[in-house]
Amino acid sequence: ASRAALGACLKVQLANSHRTAAPVAVVYIDLDRFKGVNDTLGHAVGDALLIKVAERLRSAVRQSDMVARLGGDEFAIIQSGIAQPQGAEIMASRLIDLVGRSYALSGHIINIGASIGIAISPDDGEDNDTLLQHADLALYRAKTDGRGTFRFFRSDMDADMQKRRQLELDLRRALALKQFEVVYQPQIHLENDTLTGFEALLRWRTSERGNISPAEFIPLAEELGLIIPIGEWVMRTACKEAVGWSRPVTIAVNISAVQFRDNKLVAMVSSALAASGLDPARLELEITEGALLDNTSTVLQQLNALKALGIRISMDDFGTGYSSLSYLQKFPFDKIKIDQSFVRGDQSMGGSAIVRAVTAIGVSLGMKTIAEGVETQEQLERVRADGCNAVQGYLTGRPLAAAVAAALLHEPAISSTSR
Repeated sequence: ASRAALGACLKVQLANSHRTAAPVAVVYIDLDRFKGVNDTLGHAVGDALLIKVAERLRSAVRQSDMVARLGGDEFAIIQSGIAQPQGAEIMASRLIDLVGRSYALSGHIINIGASIGIAISPDDGEDNDTLLQHADLALYRAKTDGRGTFRFFRSDMDADMQKRRQLELDLRRALALKQFEVVYQPQIHLENDTLTGFEALLRWRTSERGNISPAEFIPLAEELGLIIPIGEWVMRTACKEAVGWSRPVTIAVNISAVQFRDNKLVAMVSSALAASGLDPARLELEITEGALLDNTSTVLQQLNALKALGIRISMDDFGTGYSSLSYLQKFPFDKIKIDQSFVRGDQSMGGSAIVRAVTAIGVSLGMKTIAEGVETQEQLERVRADGCNAVQGYLTGRPLAAAVAAALLHEPAISSTSR
């Protein structure tokens, strides 16, 4: 059914509910990873997949339940005449299982998932607009909680959404007024305990709420697409600062997966290098596996184009994704950053063994390794013994303001044991 038909049906069901006191559930369904199907296999396959999903949804509900497509890859179901919330919970679990099963289409095996939000009358709303809005809020929570799950509406979700909207407004304002700051964390080479580079890190300090964690605002910036102009500002700022340093150390800049979906990434990096005059060999781009998962062939083309500029490419948070080893085969990374979870974790669980294994892989492939998140002398000595080339963390240097980082380069050497 269409969105309009869904609204008409819900209005009738709610009117019946007022008379009988029987609850009505609205179930919102959003397909996970559907965009990747359209992008890689084309819209014809995407449309065929939507038809298959619709068939599975209809097979999982009673004849009296209405299934509607809201648009794009979003569906909704109206469930009435059954005890709640048990009825909606059983349905949601069944839908996640059914939608998540593999599809065979046009010679391809496709795997997607479903996130689900549920609102139930009368507690979650007694009119169309309120109930639909609350189902949408519950869906948003399911998606932010990791996808492939379902959530019932709770009253605090509305407050969370208002907080998110305010953060969005503040984020847009911060971008327009250039209220961000780039700080620089030292990277220390272990062979001679010298500072060989910095990682540029984005910070957002506000007068009203103080420091806002990147873990809070970066995901929102990615969702809104604001990470593209923010990332460009960081790139240009870091290159401009680095070109004025007294020693030609490297500058590492993080690139978001969203930036890799923007076909202007290579041109942006090239423009930042040209405008600053920075030697491309001093620039290092850090990417995570998240950038590779969406569309590997397209991303690899961009990586090769970036590499052709003369810059270095580093895989960040290595070991925390799904297919790191295959990516190392597909593209010649210059450096592997070993995730801090292996550096700080319980060594009885094999953290040190993983660090040694990754280091050995790096050596065999001609790639440098750097351990991030080093905070104690014990961790430093352990990763040194494990064969890492370099370290980064609070022990060897906290993130520094631009002027402090520049002044640090006037020192003849940085001891990895003195900070």
